Amino acid sequence: MPFRPAPNQWAARYIIIVFTVIIRCGVGLGSYSGMGSPPIHGDFEAQRHWMEITTHLPMKEWYFYDLQYWGLDYPPLTTYHSWVLGKVGSFINPAWFTLVDSRMFESENLKSYMRYTAIASEVLVYYPAVFGFARWMAGKYHRQPAIDQTIAVAAILFQPSLILVDHGHFQYNSVMLGLTLLAIVQLLHDNYALAAIAFTCSLFFKQMALYYAPFIFAYMLSVCVWPLSRFNLLRLLSVGISVLVTSSVMLLPLVYSAGRGNTILMLQQVMLRVFPFSRGIFEDKVGNFWCATNTFVKYKNLFDTQQLQFYSFIATIAAIVGPCTVIFLYPRKHLLPWGFAAVSWAFYLFSFQVHEKSVLIPLMPTTLLFCDNDAQVLAMVAWINNIGLFSMWPLLKKDGLSLQYTVVGLLFNWLIGSLDWISLFLPKFIIPGLTLLVVDHSLKRDPLPKGWFWRPVTVLSTSAAVAIHLCDAYVTPPASLPDIWVVANVTLCFGSFALFFLWTCYKMIALRNAETGHLILKVN
Repeated sequence: MPFRPAPNQWAARYIIIVFTVIIRCGVGLGSYSGMGSPPIHGDFEAQRHWMEITTHLPMKEWYFYDLQYWGLDYPPLTTYHSWVLGKVGSFINPAWFTLVDSRMFESENLKSYMRYTAIASEVLVYYPAVFGFARWMAGKYHRQPAIDQTIAVAAILFQPSLILVDHGHFQYNSVMLGLTLLAIVQLLHDNYALAAIAFTCSLFFKQMALYYAPFIFAYMLSVCVWPLSRFNLLRLLSVGISVLVTSSVMLLPLVYSAGRGNTILMLQQVMLRVFPFSRGIFEDKVGNFWCATNTFVKYKNLFDTQQLQFYSFIATIAAIVGPCTVIFLYPRKHLLPWGFAAVSWAFYLFSFQVHEKSVLIPLMPTTLLFCDNDAQVLAMVAWINNIGLFSMWPLLKKDGLSLQYTVVGLLFNWLIGSLDWISLFLPKFIIPGLTLLVVDHSLKRDPLPKGWFWRPVTVLSTSAAVAIHLCDAYVTPPASLPDIWVVANVTLCFGSFALFFLWTCYKMIALRNAETGHLILKVN
């Protein structure tokens, strides 16, 4: 391989960075959420509108202004991010963010600017965190050479779901995910105060980072107080103070802007906007428990919102208690991506107020497992990434991103080696060289998981996803079942996600027992 010699490995890293950015730019040439769909448009207009109001209105009005038209419903760090981008954009073209008059403004230049801000935000926050994680997990723990670490980074950065949502549909999820990943990297280096700061920033950028909160809390509490014979008060205080100081810094500008006597009102409004429990237990069609079973049990007709909140809370707690207990009693660094994946999948499957894009949250730590050198793990991660992408098909189809969905999905699968079987049917000159399917530059791994259970599960679920796509494209649903293909999508995805969640829980216990000498039934 031309990049294997040490002096050439820097080139491989930069080529991957450039190529991943080019792919994001290519996706950005397509449409976005709500493009050409007045009067409310979609997430693109929401992000633009937040830049508009943060740029022109006093801070005390941000969370109160015209809540019926894309009112702010993200935490303060997102508003500061919007303010910076709005100021820069207004310098380029004030018409993009003129108060009120810029509503529903659409132009190619504005689209390009917004796309560039999403790419810049990801490259500055998410990319360094990915490289840092791969350097420790693939390099230090799994002892892979630098070029293999770079290959793992490529697989992570080519995750299709994040690319299509942030640079197609249009959001800034990579910032929240990058801050969380930065917190994980700091945990790997025993920098607990810095980890607390990074994760608190993630929470203050997007509240969906709460999916990770119980697990990181359990881990950090464990390294501070468990076992009791090694109780570290100084570490515990440093973590607590870091969280309090970071939270205060995030909230202080808003509190100060509210003026004397309005502090409580401001904080209440922020909380109400950030946690809109009145919206319902799920939005649109989501591959989780509540949406999949809603076909048979109409929850909204049987229970009120408060009851559904309680039931989803109990279900989520029951699902996360296992991984959190394992990491509390056995705080090992190599278990971090497994635990973050398990807990965030539990939240996605059972928590309140979940939407399609929420799958990005469990997919992030799941995709980090590409740093593993176990072929079974790599095959499972590749499979669930494809199912995660499939779960967002109804959303991306509505956004007019069918072409991008197909091309990016195929490119990802080619890069990780899942399409190498095509070489059996095509001339060799059409098929490029070896892909990420290669382990240690010489051994070719099986693209499918091994075992009597997982191999048929992955083959059948992937085949079913292809069949649903074909039906959606060529078979008109009956008038009595207009959403049959979407319901089939939801059902398939829920079953796959639930199985993968159970597998991650099993793997946490198996990896823990492998070091402590306990026996466990082998089902992987």
